Amino acid sequence: MPEGPSIVILTELIENLHLHKPEIIEVSGNVTTIDKDRLLHQKIQEFRSFGKRFLICFKDFTLQIHFMLFGTYLINDTKKTPLKLGLTLKKDQLNFYTCKVDLLEGKAHSLYDWSIDIMGDEWDSKKAIKKLKELPDSYICDLLLDQHIFSGVGNIIKNEVLYRSRIHPLSKIKDLPLAKIKELVAEARHYSFDFLKWKKEGTLSKHWEVYNQKVCPKNHPIAKKEIGKTHRQTYYCTACQKKYN
Repeated sequence: MPEGPSIVILTELIENLHLHKPEIIEVSGNVTTIDKDRLLHQKIQEFRSFGKRFLICFKDFTLQIHFMLFGTYLINDTKKTPLKLGLTLKKDQLNFYTCKVDLLEGKAHSLYDWSIDIMGDEWDSKKAIKKLKELPDSYICDLLLDQHIFSGVGNIIKNEVLYRSRIHPLSKIKDLPLAKIKELVAEARHYSFDFLKWKKEGTLSKHWEVYNQKVCPKNHPIAKKEIGKTHRQTYYCTACQKKYN
């Protein structure tokens, strides 16, 4: 599943095409969740990312694309996978595969809480801390994946941030010192931008300290378990990461 930084990269790739309010001249694909005719001859106002969602913004509505677990995209290219949505512009083509497409009435700036977007300029760390403290009995491994708190954080970021913060994934919020909660929130944003940098360089996996690893940087064995209420695959070091209780 693409995480927030990967959606930022998609947005930047399209921005690099230097499109200026391009008109959609053809709509294709097997998408059934929207009226494709609604898009025809509409001018795109801008492209944006919000957490794990890619947004194509029009004057009065917003097209939201979520890549789910296996979604992909191609710019000015195609592949054999059934096309979910294809948008043909004057000089370029945007193709989306194995994704969820929704059309939302209204402009993007009013549809989303931009303060929870981990990659966004409006990210509000104090708000994240407040929301975490309102869920004292929740495991931190689950809360890092809560898109209402950390929009854009996925499983890779979760695992790496917990290791950086030296917090065991099954620690509950009520047992974490406030300083540790603040550190965790700060690391969630810091690591997201490190992820972005390394992804662009093609070196992301070389920087993983626990995710998909057998030992941590200190040569301690890594545990791999499906834990928490979300039962997501979690990698952690029982020696380096303290379980608060």
